[in-house]
Amino acid sequence: MFASRGGSGGGKGGKYSVEDLYGISKKPKASSSSGSIVAKARSTKPQENRHEEALASQILEAAHRLVERRRLELYLRECGLSLAECEAQRSAMVYRNLGKSGLRVSCLGLGTWVTFGSQISDEMAENLMTIAYENGVNLFDTAEVYASGRAEITLGNIIKKKGWRRSSFVITTKIYWGGQAETERGLSRKHIIEGLRGSLSRLQLDYVDIVFANRNDVNSPMEEIVRAMTFVINQGMAMYWGTSRWSAMEIMEAYSVARQFNLIPPVCEQAEYHYFQRDKVEVQLPELYHKIGVGAMTWSPLACGLITGKYSDGVPECSRAAMKGYQWLKERVNSEEGRRQLAKVKELHLLADRLCCTAAQLAIAWCLRSEGVSSVLLGVSNADQLVENLGILSQMTPQTITEIDALLGNKPHSKKESRA
Repeated sequence: MFASRGGSGGGKGGKYSVEDLYGISKKPKASSSSGSIVAKARSTKPQENRHEEALASQILEAAHRLVERRRLELYLRECGLSLAECEAQRSAMVYRNLGKSGLRVSCLGLGTWVTFGSQISDEMAENLMTIAYENGVNLFDTAEVYASGRAEITLGNIIKKKGWRRSSFVITTKIYWGGQAETERGLSRKHIIEGLRGSLSRLQLDYVDIVFANRNDVNSPMEEIVRAMTFVINQGMAMYWGTSRWSAMEIMEAYSVARQFNLIPPVCEQAEYHYFQRDKVEVQLPELYHKIGVGAMTWSPLACGLITGKYSDGVPECSRAAMKGYQWLKERVNSEEGRRQLAKVKELHLLADRLCCTAAQLAIAWCLRSEGVSSVLLGVSNADQLVENLGILSQMTPQTITEIDALLGNKPHSKKESRA
């Protein structure tokens, strides 16, 4: 495609010269009769000569850069890659291991709870996924219960339309509430297998990267749950499995059963985590992380929008708390505890202003500082929110963390601190 330096034809350096490639006209050689005049002019204008040489050098350098870029594009195309994808990987996004597994996930993931298939249009959902993916987000989370399965359908349609390489992103889904029949919910072997097959059908995928048990099921023996999760992994329907809203004791029981019967243990727990919900992620999960390698994937970093300040003057009509089925959130906002939290949110906004960031960016960065947190799932309904949330603080200083703890007044104490 490109001639070598010693190639023939065109110009000296190869098949095409810089002048041929960029349409630069060569100056005609001066005739012998006017040679003395030209020589005299050059001798009197050394600055102009140097300027021409510098310009030619810049043009040649630009040509080399464009040629090298073209070579890179051709090489990446042969490898099934695109330059845009590679540049996205060089973004400011940070990647972490999911617990102590080898799976690398972006520290920020995109969730689909409330939004996909319900609150926002499919066009907006596609726009959000595109922005997230192009900014280095490789983790997308959903569940069979979200919008009665429509969230998975929307997510699957977008993935199929975009044509992204399946190996370049991570899809997670959750199993528990699959339908109205008694056998369509829970964590029986039957529902885990059938529920995951249903999710894969809606997602139009051969497998998900992680399947979560979306709460524990007291009606299903732990051994049955762990055996069923091991089965779907061995069948290639999932790569890993995890838990969601399980207690530390339940996670430890699942790990013990897996080790006893040579089965596959969970690698991650999905837990709610924000300024006003701290104990589990800051006290219980770090201990599990060190003992058995279970990581944390947290959700609701903005406390369902409470931390943004949108509920400071009541419940807006377009907010989540005003939606059908979210009366519990409206009651929480209007409760006495909710009012106390909103008062603290106002002070946190002042702190964010001092740090030259938004309250949402501060809250997300605060979540990411916690030990064992592999990724924080974002829930957004428009592009502006997503872009804002992706622009988190690069680093939380110890001074800022101390100031936030003092303001909140709810820092949990570890077992070691309690004993001390």
